[in-house]
Amino acid sequence: MNILGIDIGGSGIKGALVDIETGQFASERIRLVTPDPSTPDAVAKVVKTLVEKMAYQGPVGAGFPGVIQHGICFTAANVDERWINTNAEKLFSEKTGNPFTVINDADAAGLAEVRYGAARDVNGVVLVLTLGTGIGTAIINDGVLLPNLEFGHLKIREKDAEKRASAAVKAKKKLSWKEWAAALEEYLLIMENLFWPDLIIIGGGISRNHAKYFGYLNTRTKIVPAQLYNQAGIIGAAYFASLTHAQSTP
Repeated sequence: MNILGIDIGGSGIKGALVDIETGQFASERIRLVTPDPSTPDAVAKVVKTLVEKMAYQGPVGAGFPGVIQHGICFTAANVDERWINTNAEKLFSEKTGNPFTVINDADAAGLAEVRYGAARDVNGVVLVLTLGTGIGTAIINDGVLLPNLEFGHLKIREKDAEKRASAAVKAKKKLSWKEWAAALEEYLLIMENLFWPDLIIIGGGISRNHAKYFGYLNTRTKIVPAQLYNQAGIIGAAYFASLTHAQSTP
């Protein structure tokens, strides 16, 4: 079964059909620019365009950068604040004519790594981090997701962690891999002491360069790169939609 997965980010809105059995893309990935300002209506129009470009009809899963409860956005990280209290599932469904399931973007990536990637068949607590414009966090215990843990906003010396250790900070401050790894390690040590994970998975686009900075990280927990790299958000959103669709189908 192929389901459309969409990853909504602060700079781009990406989507592809996903083979739910294998976790592989079943189509080319399409990337459209996130509108500025990224209001609900403006983003919904881009999502509609993406669905139309895919010539797709059926259930859709979307990862969104914020806390999502029952389809409603309660925070909005790196997108317009007018998303807060917006029912994203209803908005996207009405705009496209397709049933939507919306999940926090880091949670989507975490689910993908559990089902198809680096956390598959791993018991215990797994911490998945997506390092990009911000820091997304997902915690999975024995394969079960604890949703909406926005620990990218955890305070380190009165400053959000993602303002210290995200991939965007490395680029903006032109940090060396060693300098950036020191900031990332500080964050990882705090997360270790909070959750005592059995495995840490580093995702986001910067995970492709893991060989350049993993050697600088000193943690007690094993750290591995995401197997699905930056595709995890799309794949996990589609997988989550498949679970919801299966539950609602008689």
